[in-house]
Amino acid sequence: MIIRKGIPEDMTAVLALIQELADFEKEPDAVLITVDDLVRDGFGANPLFNVFVAEVESEVVGIALYYYRYSTWKGKIIHLEDLVVKDKMRGTGVGYALYSEIIKQGKRDNVRRIDWHVLDWNTPAIDFYEKSGAAVYKNWYLAQMDEEAINDFVDNKLRK
Repeated sequence: MIIRKGIPEDMTAVLALIQELADFEKEPDAVLITVDDLVRDGFGANPLFNVFVAEVESEVVGIALYYYRYSTWKGKIIHLEDLVVKDKMRGTGVGYALYSEIIKQGKRDNVRRIDWHVLDWNTPAIDFYEKSGAAVYKNWYLAQMDEEAINDFVDNKLRK
């Protein structure tokens, strides 16, 4: 197994893994991005994300996609957006290797925190993270506004 930085040519496999995760999370129709979006957004002049890939026998079998954020309390942090391993490769150490690479990247970058989300029903992932020393907070809610809500707010709720 090789863990390396992703390259534009990996984005077809990256998108397939993102779709596999969406299927696993029971949101098969939620993925709207394309390979072109990933290439543009990850490898342009100002990349919006970075990705590590796990490769076994020249096949991308896992990804850890992350980006940098800024915490008003901690400063520069890493947000791990997705850690995905092909179903057939789960339990082989691929996930641990990618997770370890993200933590090593955080150490190299001197970040003060690494954040990510995990669904409350994904107990194997929660157990994995807690065993590694991560805190899984159950007293914080995730808030987000989708495209429809953004448009509604701008078009109908802003006082002009």
